[in-house]
Amino acid sequence: MYTTLISVDQLMALQDSGAPLMVFDCSFDLMKPEAGGEQYRAAHIPGAVYANLDTDLSAKHGLPGARGEVVIVTTDEGPPASGGRHPLPSREKFAAWLSSVGFGNNMQAVVYDRNGANYCGRLWWMLKWMGHEAVAVLDGGLQAWQAAGGAVTAREEPARFQSNFVAGTPLLALADTQTVASRLEKADQTLIDARAAARYRGEVEPLDPIAGHIPGALNRPFTENLGPDGKFKPAAQLRAEFEALLAGRDPATVVHHCGSGVSAVPNLLAMQIAGLGPTALYAGSWSEWSNTAGLPTRQGAKA
Repeated sequence: MYTTLISVDQLMALQDSGAPLMVFDCSFDLMKPEAGGEQYRAAHIPGAVYANLDTDLSAKHGLPGARGEVVIVTTDEGPPASGGRHPLPSREKFAAWLSSVGFGNNMQAVVYDRNGANYCGRLWWMLKWMGHEAVAVLDGGLQAWQAAGGAVTAREEPARFQSNFVAGTPLLALADTQTVASRLEKADQTLIDARAAARYRGEVEPLDPIAGHIPGALNRPFTENLGPDGKFKPAAQLRAEFEALLAGRDPATVVHHCGSGVSAVPNLLAMQIAGLGPTALYAGSWSEWSNTAGLPTRQGAKA
């Protein structure tokens, strides 16, 4: 069972073994949502299923309201499990999607993208949230696969027989806005913001109506988890970097967030690789926080 990372060689061996396995391509582009599907259709690991951030890994996509706020539309699919720009679908809806693509509880899941584990991390986290332990990120993504001589295809993958995926007890914690707000700047909660430093400081804000960060949040851009080769840094290095950031704070108090709960996951995964996890995710993140009336915000480099 692979539960955090899997190397290209390990994935190739797993494919050759005939073990129950499903590979997911999660490539995406926030600024051009159709690009991920186009990239998948142009070249993907043979047999991989495409998982679209907007339509498969989120509830009905948030709609902009009159003031720029995100309005979540509740449908007969039930209420989403979080707010924000990419609200989590209900566990029931997500289980139905997993079943529709043929994913079963007995399978090893391997997730990858072309985006530095930014988007495939979302599916890794969601499967853990569904109680599924056997899910791993392909270290280095599609780039590492191709560099090692792994085959890619542009073929249309055949439909799979529907399965009956059954959700279990969540293996990772989901924090909501009320919980985060109630523990703001207290010792039992350490917020880590995965957005770029300029967004954290409030110097730029391309997506949300208010610039800045949640008071007390530390900043670690998610890209800092990867080395020049696009793979996660060694566990010992990640551990040293996170311990320096935490400066004596208990890793068990960490709650990760970003703009919409997606790019926070590489930080969460990195802490788990480093032996400092599991930690929690505030999936609504800045997009929900900044659109909730009465909540404080902060600008500048100070946490």
